[in-house]
Order: sequence, then structure tokens, then C-alpha cells
Amino acid sequence: MNQKSKWRKLCSLLLAAAMLAGCGNTEEKIVSEVSEAEETNTAESSEDTEVSIGMPKQMPAFIAKDLQGNEITESIFAEKDLTVVNIWGTFCPPCIAEMPELGEWAKEMPDNVQLVGLIVDIQGDNDTEHHDLAVMITEKAGAEFTQIIANEDLSDITRWVVGVPTTLFVDKEGTIVGEAIVGADVDGYKSFVEDYIDGK
Repeated sequence: MNQKSKWRKLCSLLLAAAMLAGCGNTEEKIVSEVSEAEETNTAESSEDTEVSIGMPKQMPAFIAKDLQGNEITESIFAEKDLTVVNIWGTFCPPCIAEMPELGEWAKEMPDNVQLVGLIVDIQGDNDTEHHDLAVMITEKAGAEFTQIIANEDLSDITRWVVGVPTTLFVDKEGTIVGEAIVGADVDGYKSFVEDYIDGK
């Protein structure tokens, strides 16, 4: 089965609902997810399959770069009690539309909370087209918070994402807490953060 056929197959199964809330995954990530699903033996129990392809409970160890070329590792989570991770792509209108509000929110956050972007569609150091577009989007939006470029180290997270924006909440140990929010919902992000901090 060629890549386009795989893409169409997965789109028909997964992305219709995700598109209602945000933007679907990039073709490369979709093809990767299809390949993984096809490699899974159909004789496995559905429970085993869900565990193998579900969102992990912990952020992986990683070394990545931000938009300015600075090295970022998983140690970024230890800096605050809670990190809001907004996973987005330059191809996604809802992601871009919420960016100014996220930029404002990042400036107003309490000292023990931070906002981090995770950009899924910059394909390595040579992808200047998407890199420059991400820089333009964030600068125009006044989104001055850290923007991490997703790489293979973060694939355990990005392969799970079927629509962007998807927002995760990560504690200082790197544990993913609460439920991911799929779709642009800044009020929902704020509500989770308030409840989490109040509960500490």
C-alpha cells in the first residue's frame, strides 16, 4: 500500500472527529501511525493494542531545539510545578488563531506555571520553510514563550496526537496529569491550571 493510500485509510478512520476540534495530523505522522497499526498483530488483545499505541503517562527524555536554536531537554519541566504543553502546527488555522491569546496568558501565569509550545511540522534543521513560518506566526502573535521543535526523541508523544492543537499538562516530574485537550480551548486550559494549582 503506497503512502497516499495509507493516508486516506487513516484519515477515514481517525481524522473526521479531530478535524471538528482542530487540525488533522501531518501526512508523515499519519503514515507512521498507519504503519505502526498495520504492524500490530491482529491476534493481540484490544487491551494490549490500546496500551501499545496510547498516550504515555510520562514525557520522554529528549534533546531538542527551540525556534532560536537553543537546546531544550526534559529538564524544562522541573522548573515549574506545572507546564502547559501546546502541540501545534503551522498548517493549522485554529492553532494560529489561539496563539495571541496564549501569548497573553503566558505573561499572566503564576510563577509556578509555564507554557511551552511543541511544533510538529518542522522536519529537521533543513526545513527553513516551516521554521520561518513558525517564527513569523509566534512573533506576530506575541507568543514569546518557549517553542520546541518536535523531533524523534518526542515521537512517543507526537505519534499519539491525531489532531492539533492538542494540549497536555505536565508536572515537575515530567508526568502527564489530567486529560489532554484536543482543539483550541484556552478557557479549558486555564480552568485545568486553576483547578490543579488550587488542589496543591
